[in-house]
Amino acid sequence: MKKILKLLLKLFLGLIGLLFIVFIILKITFSEDIPKGTTGKPADELAMKVLKAINHKQFTQAKELHWTFAGMNRYEWKLQQDLVDVYWDDYRVSLHTKYPKISFAWKGDEKLKDEAFDQAVATAQDRFNNDSFWLIAPHKLFDPGVQRQVIDQDGKQHLLVTYENGGSTPGDSYLWELDENYKPIAFKMWVSIIPLDGIKATWENWTITDGGFPLPRKRDFYGIEIPITDVKVIK
Repeated sequence: MKKILKLLLKLFLGLIGLLFIVFIILKITFSEDIPKGTTGKPADELAMKVLKAINHKQFTQAKELHWTFAGMNRYEWKLQQDLVDVYWDDYRVSLHTKYPKISFAWKGDEKLKDEAFDQAVATAQDRFNNDSFWLIAPHKLFDPGVQRQVIDQDGKQHLLVTYENGGSTPGDSYLWELDENYKPIAFKMWVSIIPLDGIKATWENWTITDGGFPLPRKRDFYGIEIPITDVKVIK
């Protein structure tokens, strides 16, 4: 038995060591500094071209946007009312996106109060902030607290967006790569929840929705597709 335990301990320590080496290699590989560019009018003009390319006006006029993230979190977002119904497990939170304290929350048939209410609303907020960003991030270029910069790289203009406050992880930055029509095709990330700098995700196969604005049908994170399904737009 002692020999087996020693062998298991050696295997465990070996695995920890291997994971540590892999992390160091990844950290060295993805250690890109956030670039610095031009703020003000040039950045705002580039951001406006992006919004025009993705029919932002039609997005703002949509009544509802539904989707499921990772097969677990389901959303029914009433854009004109600043309300979103968030479903996961046996929870349902009717979240007011601007004033969360006036939200409502249930677990099964039980209406939640006090600490249970606060925890459910906070969870709904975090999930909605993350999952909606992966769905419609390019529409958030002029959100409150957003700083925009034009970055010139490889003879092309890129748009660096930093969310200085608001959301669940303030301070995160995204460097958008644009096609010849200013439609976003990828971004690099500098975010607090990922300990790698400049890691890239692609946004592909943009398709017009029933709301008259396009959304990408595929978002790929180094071979891992971000699982967004059941997307529905109600005009």
